[in-house]
Amino acid sequence: MAWNAARIPDQGGRVAVVTGANSGLGYVVARELARKGAHVVLACRSEVRGRAAERRIASEVGGADVEFVRLDLGDLGSVREFAAAYRHERLDLLVNNAGVMALPYGTTVDGFETQFGVNHLGHFALTGLLLPALLATPDARVVTVSSMMHALATIDPRDLNSERGRYRRWVAYARSKSANLLFTHELARRLEAAFAEVTAVAAHPGYAATNLQTTGPRAAGRRVSEWVAELGNRVVAQSAEGGALPVLYAATAPDVRPDSFTGPSFAAWRGNGTPAPSPRAPWTLDDRAGELLWEASERMTQVAYGPLKRVG
Repeated sequence: MAWNAARIPDQGGRVAVVTGANSGLGYVVARELARKGAHVVLACRSEVRGRAAERRIASEVGGADVEFVRLDLGDLGSVREFAAAYRHERLDLLVNNAGVMALPYGTTVDGFETQFGVNHLGHFALTGLLLPALLATPDARVVTVSSMMHALATIDPRDLNSERGRYRRWVAYARSKSANLLFTHELARRLEAAFAEVTAVAAHPGYAATNLQTTGPRAAGRRVSEWVAELGNRVVAQSAEGGALPVLYAATAPDVRPDSFTGPSFAAWRGNGTPAPSPRAPWTLDDRAGELLWEASERMTQVAYGPLKRVG
């Protein structure tokens, strides 16, 4: 029997934070968690779109318990404000979903290359700042959304901001997605060493139709590329609902193992059954690379994971 959103265990009494919950995968994940009884914090950059998502979920799910709180992952000040305002004593589920893809070169508010800054550093800081609530909650889980595109490039610890040589938007994106997986690997190692009741896992949607594919070409004024992306979304991609299933499985299934990487069951591309383990590049399981990325991330964000010390 195929796994679908109806098989999500009861989430009553649980608190979840979903970044980028106003559209695409994040919206579906937030809606389905709310449908199962979770209190869901919609962590979104745009207040207009975040409030609209809050109203939409309330209209689609009777009795939904959701709240919008502004979060801009491209601004570490905003990340700190979000964490400082977090009002719940527990945090059962943190879904690091928001991201940008294949953008022209740019920098975050804090001066980091945009894709690395938003996709990795913003979520690294957020997870670290919410760590006390996660550690205080039995069986808490952190799900970080990566991509099969991570296999295009490993991170370069000497050039985390993609400043050396010619900037290549897809390479920068792949590096940020490799960083997501390497972060999950190192976080899982440190949680295990600390005997913490928190599980760190990763997931990816395969090829799902969201606005992620068109934002980059539109930002660069590449109309043909935008048209190709729109065509791919219509003809080839699965729906956002299908792409969200591996994330929901990683977030809620009882048999998910630490540091696992869950994706669609058909060639890690589309889902036609229960989400399944996905292949990952060997560099995303490298302990030393994980340590180096962790140390650099703490230095760049000025967020230290106090209880989670270096392994070994």
